[in-house]
Amino acid sequence: MVSLLKWYYGKKNELYPKVSTQLLKDNHGRTINYLRLAVTDRCNLRCFYCMPEEGIDWLSRAELMTYEEMMRICKIAVKLGVEKIRITGGEPFVRKGIMSFLGDLSKISGLKQIAITTNGVLTTPHIPELKKLGIKSVNLSLDTLDRERFLAITHRDEQPAVIDTLEQLLKHGMDVKINAVVMEGKNIQDIVPLVALTKELPLSVRFIEEMPFNGGDKHYNSLVWDYVKILETIKKSFPGLTKIQDPAYSTSCNYSIPGHKGNVGIIAAYTRSFCGTCNRIRLTPQGMLKTCLYDSGVMNIKDLLRAGMNDDEIRTALLDALNHRAKDGWEAEQSAQHESMAAIGG
Repeated sequence: MVSLLKWYYGKKNELYPKVSTQLLKDNHGRTINYLRLAVTDRCNLRCFYCMPEEGIDWLSRAELMTYEEMMRICKIAVKLGVEKIRITGGEPFVRKGIMSFLGDLSKISGLKQIAITTNGVLTTPHIPELKKLGIKSVNLSLDTLDRERFLAITHRDEQPAVIDTLEQLLKHGMDVKINAVVMEGKNIQDIVPLVALTKELPLSVRFIEEMPFNGGDKHYNSLVWDYVKILETIKKSFPGLTKIQDPAYSTSCNYSIPGHKGNVGIIAAYTRSFCGTCNRIRLTPQGMLKTCLYDSGVMNIKDLLRAGMNDDEIRTALLDALNHRAKDGWEAEQSAQHESMAAIGG
């Protein structure tokens, strides 16, 4: 018996070939380990770059994924190698029961990180509980520090609530990233003040190229405020700006400024210079799988669940969808229709 066990352990690697725990790869060899899950299309702001001022036709309750359906999809995705899930909307905190869902999500074995993107209007009361759940990373949408411009951009006078959320997130030691969409004629004068926040505050300010996702007819032949112009504008006021190493799969090019506690990033969301390392997929509130931000959706997973598919069948469908993924956002956009960002998931 001893010799048999010795033989077994000597041959173990041959008898049981090592299988990678990362199973999700697309047809271009890119690892997929990040899911962006939009829990609702509803939002309490009306940012003009995200949706029309009058809003959009909200999904009915029956059209939305239930929390149970979302949980099932998340568990399948994690078993396939997804390590990070970001909760988005719309605005996630407008959906009732979101904190209970986050609590259940935090218990999924193998899920390493839960992150949240929020506009900050309703977030403050939940921050202590978010921290207890182990949620350490929050992206806060804030395009301006000026209250009047905030109102003009969002059509809601909620800037004080957002600033309060920012202060409370920092107070509780959260990893905070401010996301600011750069818009001609709207908030160009806010670029330098937002960068200046990083002097005393340990946060990242990320400037995002504007995208054609407001649910209207806005399309760009060219973009005035691309990442090059944004970078040049920052350098004029902060000549010490220095490129730093970007984290793996980063969508932003990141920079530090001598003497600043925080850092600065620029996301070339319209230029799409980061597509070659994209590690993410998206699920819209109605369960549509998007393998690229710029596609129109490749498969409705909610419909598959409601049709009675089991987990293995859902897994196979996911793998098949990723085996037909567009090379980049430009290819994906060829057959896509521009939706509201609230319907896509931020």
